[in-house]
Amino acid sequence: MSVRTHMAPTFHIRPSPSMTTLQSPTLRARAAWPLAVLALAAITACSSVPPANARLDDARSQLRATRADPQTHGLGGPELQNATTALNAAESALARGADSAEIDHLAYLASQRTVLLQQAGQRRTAEVAVAQATGQRDQQRLAARTQEADSAQRSAVASQREAQSAQRDAQSAQLDAEAAQRDAQVAQRQAGASQLQAGEAERRSAQLAQQLKDMDARQTDRGLVVTIGDVLFDTDQAQIRSGAQRSMDKLVVFLQAYPMRRAVVEGFTDSTGGADHNLALSARRADAVRAALVSAGVNADRIATKGFGEAYPVAGNADAGGRQMNRRVEIVLSDDSGQIPAR
Repeated sequence: MSVRTHMAPTFHIRPSPSMTTLQSPTLRARAAWPLAVLALAAITACSSVPPANARLDDARSQLRATRADPQTHGLGGPELQNATTALNAAESALARGADSAEIDHLAYLASQRTVLLQQAGQRRTAEVAVAQATGQRDQQRLAARTQEADSAQRSAVASQREAQSAQRDAQSAQLDAEAAQRDAQVAQRQAGASQLQAGEAERRSAQLAQQLKDMDARQTDRGLVVTIGDVLFDTDQAQIRSGAQRSMDKLVVFLQAYPMRRAVVEGFTDSTGGADHNLALSARRADAVRAALVSAGVNADRIATKGFGEAYPVAGNADAGGRQMNRRVEIVLSDDSGQIPAR
């Protein structure tokens, strides 16, 4: 935790002619008392000012603006609760004097969950607009079909006066018109449902593409793969560095947004050291990533781990650059059905 040093303000007082004539030590001590009191008050005021955190300020402003947005006004549910809980956690960390990395991490989570709250408000607004438009179209088409049915009925009455055969034709035409009206209503409902599904699919596709881009995910024959290099761990260690938490946060947000997807965390090492040691180290690193995801709220049943040691290198181990590329953790993401082909 960083410590801010506050300098007490320096006061310069020009002695007046009357002050220079004070020769008594008692009088000089009494004259110095006001200056001591002012200096003590300035030091106390400076020490009481809490440190600021720009990311927490942004997250706080973002949630306040989202709550005031007409699209999310009155919207409850888990999105609002998650965003509020995340911001409260960041505020608590700031209040207890946590380090800036922890506060930044908690503020980032609050910001991401506020984005999910915004998206929920946008979906609600879009659904209301579609429902209103669909209702208006239903009324207009129903009125048009009603007019058509009335016209067909008048024609049937007129035809009935002329001949019995014409009456049967009119009745048949009326039945056809009613069937057509029912077909039109069914088609209209199906079109509205298809439009909603297409819009939701397009939105989720764009969101998925952006999240995959942020994680530098690549498409393979086993599915989407996110690779995190050895900056995630110290040399020969399996504890995740605090500076690598940003990459972990992106995975958490992705897995929470797509609960139907599963993940396999695979650990790898270079060829330095014994094969048994490397195999155990890679497994511990994969388990550490899984534990971090679970502690962030991802269901443990959705994540499997596997350590491969120095197997499946992506570069040569003859030089330091190649060995660094081989020291990695890969997260294989399933498709929407939750299936991941075996390596």
